[in-house]
Amino acid sequence: MGINRIGKGVCSGLKNEPAMDIDLLPAQRDHAGACSGVKRPGDCGLKAVSKIVAVGVAIVVVVVSAFVLIGPERLWSTMGPTDLGPIDFATLKRRKSPNDALVCPPRLCKAKSDLEAPAFAVDAKGLRAAMVKVIASEPMITAVHIADDALTDRYVQRSALLGFPDTIVVRYLDQPEGTSMVAIYSRSQLGDSDMGVNKARIERWLGK
Repeated sequence: MGINRIGKGVCSGLKNEPAMDIDLLPAQRDHAGACSGVKRPGDCGLKAVSKIVAVGVAIVVVVVSAFVLIGPERLWSTMGPTDLGPIDFATLKRRKSPNDALVCPPRLCKAKSDLEAPAFAVDAKGLRAAMVKVIASEPMITAVHIADDALTDRYVQRSALLGFPDTIVVRYLDQPEGTSMVAIYSRSQLGDSDMGVNKARIERWLGK
């Protein structure tokens, strides 16, 4: 098209015509001023990208520093209580987002279970004593509520790397002929998806 550079010699091919004064819109003037010292057309875009990257790096540094200085427990507590509290298995409604998991006998829960609730050849108190040992062997877990009369316990377990908290409620149920079953509901405080962590936890606890 014969146009080599912007802003100089735009009409150089028109020898008999007077030079034209072109008024820039405010946005165009701002852009021209921002890139006035740039020698190559692509340098202005590179500078803008560099600024965005620098801002992104600064944000990451601030977040990481806060995580290290404050600690994950205090940091995540600013987004709400890490212990999500008790639940009623009989009236429990599952979350729409995939960040919880449930195993529960059908006669107790109307909500759909992710796993079939197994039966154990021991009464509820015996099952609870065994499960308490299994749960205590888990890393980064804390018992936040123990109800001996209701045979229901609640725990908060954190992820190893970032300390994301999950709340787990466990209830033990006596069954006929001295057997028992267990209901477990595990749910995350943060995120729309738990990447299968809550279901994997229940499977691990029941498999030990």
